[in-house]
Amino acid sequence: MSLYIKSEKTNQIAKKTRNYRNLHKWVAIPLLIFLFNTGVTGLLLGWKKEAQLLPELQKGITSQPKEWISLKEIDSISKEYWAQQNKKNVFISRIDIRPEMGIAKILYKNNFMELQIDCKTGKILSTSKRNSDFIEKLHDGSIIDYLFKNDKKAFKLGYTTLLSIGLITLSISGFFLWWNPIRMRKKNREKKD
Repeated sequence: MSLYIKSEKTNQIAKKTRNYRNLHKWVAIPLLIFLFNTGVTGLLLGWKKEAQLLPELQKGITSQPKEWISLKEIDSISKEYWAQQNKKNVFISRIDIRPEMGIAKILYKNNFMELQIDCKTGKILSTSKRNSDFIEKLHDGSIIDYLFKNDKKAFKLGYTTLLSIGLITLSISGFFLWWNPIRMRKKNREKKD
């Protein structure tokens, strides 16, 4: 009688394993491109400094804030630069002050450029493309919202939710695809004893 019960349990585990395999396959196949994109871009973001995806940090004249020009002047310098480039509607996303370097990094909402400005003189030290920002938008799916100028970030939220649920599902089903054969071998050994 006990041999029959153990055999029936092994069959139940095998059936569950087939179900997990099907779930794993049908979640993984549609998400394959997104998972590959997330893996590659995540690797690049992890190595962004080493891969030189960020502009090199410049050094200003002084790190003493009392000698610096105002943020309003930095903003004006940025706007003047873009006016000279015949670019209109360039909006600042943020101004990143690096006190130890004596510079302000200006990042923009609608392009992947960065200006580095000396906080004392207002001189533009560097104009560079921020490749890491583009890669970050690819990584989290917000590139679609960026291209269609969607401020609500609907695609990013849907993308990250779908990808996260998919990864959780793949992790759980993958665990049982590994664990259930171990359980079945153990049950078969018990049956032989």
